[in-house]
Amino acid sequence: MAKRTVVVTGAGGFIGGHLVSRLLHSRSVQVRAVDIKPFSQWQQIFDTAENLQLDCSRLEECEIATKDAGYVYNLAADIGGMGFMTNNKARCMLSVLINTHMLKAALHNGVERYFYPSSACVYAAAKQQDTKVTALREEDAYPAMPEDGYGWEKLFSERMCRHFREDFGLVSRVARFHNIYGPYGTWDGGREKVPAAICRRVIQAKLSGNHTIEIWGDGQQTRSFMYIDDCLHGIDLLFNSDVEEPLNVGSQELVSINQLVDIVEGIVGLRLSRTYSLNAPQGVRGRNSENTRIKKYFCWEPCIPLAIGLEKTYAWIYDQIVSGRQSKD
Repeated sequence: MAKRTVVVTGAGGFIGGHLVSRLLHSRSVQVRAVDIKPFSQWQQIFDTAENLQLDCSRLEECEIATKDAGYVYNLAADIGGMGFMTNNKARCMLSVLINTHMLKAALHNGVERYFYPSSACVYAAAKQQDTKVTALREEDAYPAMPEDGYGWEKLFSERMCRHFREDFGLVSRVARFHNIYGPYGTWDGGREKVPAAICRRVIQAKLSGNHTIEIWGDGQQTRSFMYIDDCLHGIDLLFNSDVEEPLNVGSQELVSINQLVDIVEGIVGLRLSRTYSLNAPQGVRGRNSENTRIKKYFCWEPCIPLAIGLEKTYAWIYDQIVSGRQSKD
């Protein structure tokens, strides 16, 4: 029997690269890895995959990406950390072209199952105004008032997946990710997420001897962070399930940004003097994942402790910095 072709868009990015690696360990699939970036800029690239440089905001290139494919994981998006999202709302929203055209191409080419990674940024802002936030349930996305720009695009694209399933029979699965981190992610240049940014700043403080660190906001804002291995396991469970509604995939280990810095300082054995940039982008005051549904469906939830995941992430970023490498995004 011929191997089933599985498409991963955004394969040159953080989650996409890890997902390609995981899929390649299966003998029953052939992986088609797709990204708009030149191959030299991919976070990870594998010779055993079919690697294509395509712009998935263009319908004709989505048709190429999905030709003869059985499954699609559409991870492509123009995205970064809070600073990028705050200053690039239109660019973030233009990612709607990617999901719209990938859905159309997947339907046209007879794709059996389609995965879309949504975000905790879809949740209503009014429910995230306290650092001691009540964990967000899936139904808290409505009435809709998501994060401007990126959050609106994610919520709209969730609905597109739903209606393609209802109207045309394209089976789709949607995960709402909560702050994924780990090795092989962007760690500088303006698109990095908070855990990578904090690791980089602590490393730079250690190497330079200037034992100070700048924190965006007052450091009291709270989040949960999910290590990449938990993310991949959650994708696998959800993609192969009968769960049709969007589902939280995130850790419930709520920490403040100050506590996040504490953990990284503990890894290094160094205490830094902190300065706070109160006018820098910082997002909502508090956000956490409510995991009742994922535990109900799978008897599982993301469980890798933040301290363990950060230690691995720190070690990888440290190696990049001391070897003189630059982040690829």
